[in-house]
Amino acid sequence: MSERALFIVTGLSGAGKSQVIKTLEDLGFYCVDNLPLALFPKFLELLEGAGGDVGPRFALGLDLREGHLDTHFPVVYEALRKSPLKVRILFVDARDPVLVRRFSETRRPHPLTPRGSVEEGIALERARLAAIRERADLVLDTSDTTIHQLRAAVEREAESFAEPRTLTVNLLSFGFAYGVPPESALVFDVRFLPNPHFVPELRPLTGEDDAVFDFVCRSPEGSDFIERLWSFLQYLLPQYQREGKSYLTVAVGCTGGRHRSVAVARRLYDMLRAEGGLSVNLLHRDHKR
Repeated sequence: MSERALFIVTGLSGAGKSQVIKTLEDLGFYCVDNLPLALFPKFLELLEGAGGDVGPRFALGLDLREGHLDTHFPVVYEALRKSPLKVRILFVDARDPVLVRRFSETRRPHPLTPRGSVEEGIALERARLAAIRERADLVLDTSDTTIHQLRAAVEREAESFAEPRTLTVNLLSFGFAYGVPPESALVFDVRFLPNPHFVPELRPLTGEDDAVFDFVCRSPEGSDFIERLWSFLQYLLPQYQREGKSYLTVAVGCTGGRHRSVAVARRLYDMLRAEGGLSVNLLHRDHKR
């Protein structure tokens, strides 16, 4: 890859930023973690003028330990927009109860409230990083992921980073019983569709099974909804592309995330793949619960 690429990795303490940086380093990225922002202009200048003896892929970890990330990030962001580098901002997140549990397991205080509660530190950090999260190209929620799953997700993003810039659509099925995925840009509620849970022979299956898929997607309600939703996405996705958006998470939810949402997300995935022109991923968050 001749074009120089820079991953900016930031996010909440305890969400897995260090693991993301480590994975990128294993993938051949030149990584710098917790760079003082006073050095950022020089760092960017060096990347833009680096010779061929330095690899083409870089990752920079930023967090509030630096002290001024939230107040100085608008200047950093503007410099990145003007840079010839290919840049993506990855924000690593997790639900508050998960973060509290992780801090409890490691018996470490929150870096922003070393003498206060972990909950206070998380709330403060989330508030201070909110504007950066909104500017991120990708929000990676690690609440329900293992280290191996997180590594696989980072590898997938790094691979897409090496390809020509295009819109990556992540289709994500989930169950409302377990919360709406925080990384969702669009959320579609399919709890109005016929429910395989009440069909004894379909209940133990998931939307990945053809019997459930046909029951949901080939029902009058399912086929009509998918047709209307497809028409909406055909209009909307090009608008996001024109705005230069790199990632879009389209979440489809039902009650438990096993049947209806999985089937509809699967159908949309097939349609988007057949349409072409986009990078499409299919993820099922709750279908094995």
